[in-house]
Amino acid sequence: MFKKIVAIEDTLLNKAALDKLSSYAEEVFLFFEQPRTDEEIIQRIGDADAVLVSFKTPIRKAVLDACPNIRYIGMCCTLYSADCCNVDVVEAGRKGITVTGVKDYGDEGVVEYAISELVRFLHGFGERQWKPEKLELTAQRMGVIGLGKTGRMIADAFRFLGAEVSYYSRTRKPEAEEAGIAYRPLGDLLSGCDIVFTCLPRNTYLLGEEEFRLMGDGKILMNTSIGATFDVPALRSWLKDNPNSYYFCDGTGMGTLAGELADCPNVMYTPVVAGKSAQSVERLSRKALANIEKFLNEHNV
Repeated sequence: MFKKIVAIEDTLLNKAALDKLSSYAEEVFLFFEQPRTDEEIIQRIGDADAVLVSFKTPIRKAVLDACPNIRYIGMCCTLYSADCCNVDVVEAGRKGITVTGVKDYGDEGVVEYAISELVRFLHGFGERQWKPEKLELTAQRMGVIGLGKTGRMIADAFRFLGAEVSYYSRTRKPEAEEAGIAYRPLGDLLSGCDIVFTCLPRNTYLLGEEEFRLMGDGKILMNTSIGATFDVPALRSWLKDNPNSYYFCDGTGMGTLAGELADCPNVMYTPVVAGKSAQSVERLSRKALANIEKFLNEHNV
């Protein structure tokens, strides 16, 4: 059992999971507002030996240095890799701190968001319509950048609905190519596809001025990642110079950019977390608790 668990912000765990935390620690402290500074994070953690965090708040070296009792950090979100993680997992490793993440909990909702928004936009079911004529997904040329779990699910879903789907990834995916999802170099995908999805780990930026130049006008860019996947001034310039192109994102994809993009009429912003649903919260909660239990069992705590 831990001596003290602190959730430093809203981790999206459901009530049953939050109640269950008391069986893993002598004390449990829950915060729901996002901390604004390292000092506030340090104050919340104090002498805790277990910390829960979402994808929103960074836990940097300074925090780890100031909180020497930490033995476990449970990320209630996906842990992709050290270079795109909001927790300094390298420094945590040096200090002997175990960091865990949760995979495959919100992808279904993200795929449904992508289908819903594009169907509405192509058919004009909402307030706006992409082209003068109503369009089906049939034969639409779509490109997926990043073929992890979400990217592959999006590719499979739109292929099922009749779209022509290709992908770009830093590593080739033979199993996807065998299933009919063609690989294309990034430049070819951007110039040759009319609808492009970015499905990348957070803090991964692949689109700059040259990439947007290759896209040109009459395109749709939909971001299903956490935060920006592009250079923000380059996106703004592309939207301004190409009035028949559009950028789609949900609350997770928008991140902190709502103010910077508020004056862009061709930003199609849905201010909700597309991956959040009763089902995804249940999956997240179950997997986050399983990570805690595994740590306690392995360390005989």
